Amino acid sequence: MKYTRRTFLALTGASAGLGLPRRGFALGDATPLVTREASLQLLPEGYPQTRIWGYDGAIPGTEIRVQQGARVQRQLVNDLPEATSVHWHGIRIDNAMDGVSGLTQDAVPPGASFDYDFIVPDAGTYWYHAHNRSFEQVARGLRGALIVEEPQAPDVDRDEVLILDDWLINPETGQIADNFDQPMMMSHGGRTGNYVTTNGKYNLTLAARQNERLRLRLVNAANARIFALRLQGMAGWTVALDGMPLAEPQPIADTLLLGPAQRIDLFVDITAAPGETAALLNVETDEPFPQVSFEVAGQSASAPRAAPLPLPPNPRMDAPDLAAATPFKLFMSGGAMGRMDSAVLHGERKGFRQLAGAGYFWALNDVVNMPDTPLAKVSPGAHVRLSIINDTVFPHAMHLHGMHFREVSNSQTGPMRDTLLIGAGETREIAFVADNPGKWLFHCHMLEHAVSGMTTWVEVA
Repeated sequence: MKYTRRTFLALTGASAGLGLPRRGFALGDATPLVTREASLQLLPEGYPQTRIWGYDGAIPGTEIRVQQGARVQRQLVNDLPEATSVHWHGIRIDNAMDGVSGLTQDAVPPGASFDYDFIVPDAGTYWYHAHNRSFEQVARGLRGALIVEEPQAPDVDRDEVLILDDWLINPETGQIADNFDQPMMMSHGGRTGNYVTTNGKYNLTLAARQNERLRLRLVNAANARIFALRLQGMAGWTVALDGMPLAEPQPIADTLLLGPAQRIDLFVDITAAPGETAALLNVETDEPFPQVSFEVAGQSASAPRAAPLPLPPNPRMDAPDLAAATPFKLFMSGGAMGRMDSAVLHGERKGFRQLAGAGYFWALNDVVNMPDTPLAKVSPGAHVRLSIINDTVFPHAMHLHGMHFREVSNSQTGPMRDTLLIGAGETREIAFVADNPGKWLFHCHMLEHAVSGMTTWVEVA
């Protein structure tokens, strides 16, 4: 399905420590990473160009691709009209390099720079994005892929990075809607766009051959959209979640849900015949459409390959000891149609009307916005169990900085992740080894929820 004005407007209606320390001087070998404004043809031809904020003026930002264990040096140069910072999402690096303005560094003012310098310990699919006023800056375009390759390349014919995103755009002017702090979005499901792209393009179409094996690295860079995806003309396996390899590839038999900030690595074999089109379908609406199309021409091999082998494990993937873990609890409340009558803001209890008037709609453990004391303070190497109760009518994508966790179910631990999608009314439990010293943010990656109350932190010291 190609985007037409009709389908565009239909979508509109649907919207309602292992690092190196920072140096005190400029890094001579650092590659500049410039945040700046640019005008791009984001909408289809015939619509106006869109003014975006992009790393190096591009959508998505410049892809950073390195080998596992490599050193990444980037000098953020801020050419925007407001301060910014860069968070390296999912990378287990030194706390000083995590890029959270107000917690691990000061935001970088317009015209200034900051040197990021760290080692990437884990292979996998990661990404980077703005972490100052991220609810606005990410929505304007500040995101890009950080790919860490395994020492030995896996048995695939091609590696494709697919950054899934949405945009809230006025189709008449072509400009991004500037209602970033609109109370309805803040108090409901977050900012959901009316225009869906992959790698900054609508109807992205790639070439493929029958029996070709592709690695698809899916990144959800949207502020709040949960992507529901299905394979067409392809057979596939999930091989990694949030950068961390699975012990065994899992065959894909149903819809894939990808919450904000989550990543899924797939190995897919093209089963469609030459002349046909395979697709990664978006099935969120009654009329599924291709998120990405693969036009099949010719054959890569006369027969399909055997099922893939697992990717090699990353270091420090041992499961936590549940029996020895220290328990904590996180109670999520608020939002529209919620039962939160009051919460604590800056040390004072406020009624919901007062909180809403100040732009806050959500609370974690009865506290609105970043608390002075951490949710948990543990020693390095401690094992942690965290029960998360979602007493709201909306889903939340909870992201832990600096470490990965495993979900606990029936006294068993699942795959490692850094972002967990928790449905309305659900109670979920995670566990992790606190093996990375520092102050680590824990927040909802529906970015409107984070800025309007759903932010806390964990201290490992």
